[in-house]
Amino acid sequence: MSILFINASPNKNGNTAKLAKELLDGKECETLNLIDYKIYAYGQEYADDQFDEIIAAIRKADTVIMGSPLYWHNICGLMRNFLDRCYGPIRQGEFSGKKLYFIMQGASPEKWQLEACDFTMSRFAGLYGFEYKGMITDSKEAKNIRME
Repeated sequence: MSILFINASPNKNGNTAKLAKELLDGKECETLNLIDYKIYAYGQEYADDQFDEIIAAIRKADTVIMGSPLYWHNICGLMRNFLDRCYGPIRQGEFSGKKLYFIMQGASPEKWQLEACDFTMSRFAGLYGFEYKGMITDSKEAKNIRME
C-alpha cells in the first residue's frame, strides 16, 4: 500500500505534520508540502503551475492523507485552493479505489467548525471517488484509527 500525505500547513514540521506522524505510526509515506508548490488560483493559467504534480502523486497512491490547520474557522487557504483547482481537470469518480483520511488540526476548534471541515472533505471525497475514512483532530483519534 502506498501512502501520500499532503500537508497544507505553511509550517512543514508543525502540529499538522505531527498529527500525521501519529496517524501513520511508523508506516512509510511520501509527503508533499503544498507550501513548496506553485498552485495558482482556479482560473489562472501560468506555465510554472505545479498542480499536475500533486495530482500525479495522488494517482500513484493507494491512500491519501490530507492535512490542514484550522484558519479563519475552516480549512486553510493552501488546502482550499488545491480543492478548488480539482474542479474541472479531475473527472468525477477519478480516484475510485483510493482511501482518503483528513487531518484537521487547531488549538481549540469549535464543534461547528469541525463539522464544516468534515462536510467539505466528505463531499470532496464523494465527488472524486475516494473512500472517505474520516477526520482526525487529535492524538487520541490518530492512535485509535487503524489505517487500511
